[in-house]
Amino acid sequence: MGALTEADRAPKQDRSRVTRQRLLEAAVACLAEHGWAGSTVSVVAERAGVSRGAAQHHFRTREELFTAAVEYVAEERSAALRGLFPGGAGAGADRAAVVAALVDLYTGPLFRAALHLWVAASHEEQLGGRVAELESRVGRETHRIAVELLGADESRPGVRETVQGLLDMARGLGLANLLTDDAGRRERVVAEWGRLVDGALR
Repeated sequence: MGALTEADRAPKQDRSRVTRQRLLEAAVACLAEHGWAGSTVSVVAERAGVSRGAAQHHFRTREELFTAAVEYVAEERSAALRGLFPGGAGAGADRAAVVAALVDLYTGPLFRAALHLWVAASHEEQLGGRVAELESRVGRETHRIAVELLGADESRPGVRETVQGLLDMARGLGLANLLTDDAGRRERVVAEWGRLVDGALR
């Protein structure tokens, strides 16, 4: 049997990439719907339509799979958020719309999945360090994106705290949304925060 050519390798690499992506997306969906206890590698593999062996080929442990999954979707959401406002607020984007989009990051399945991961990490020793490092990195990136999209000048006194306060508020609204869908009240709160942030950053 001859060696694989470059042309043979490319489709194999593409298939491997697609399988990995399906596993990551399935892991986030399982975590959001079933929590940590109900999300095993077997459950994720079945949802992704791949064998358990294929899943373990990509991710050696359950912890590796789920931290990679939350990181993957966080990166996807960050890219989508940047895509909504390619020029940032400084180039004429509506700051209230940016505030609303940032809040949306914390009220969808990604935040629900991340929250399950954080809770598990608080009493699963093998997850703790991994998740703490991931959360720190995602938090820094979200703050950086918020600054960029809002056109915020953090050299001015109070601006960094304004942006951080916005993200803390968004996280709080995301937590409230886990128990009840309070979209009407949230819309009013977000609209008011949009005005406050715009005023503070002018």
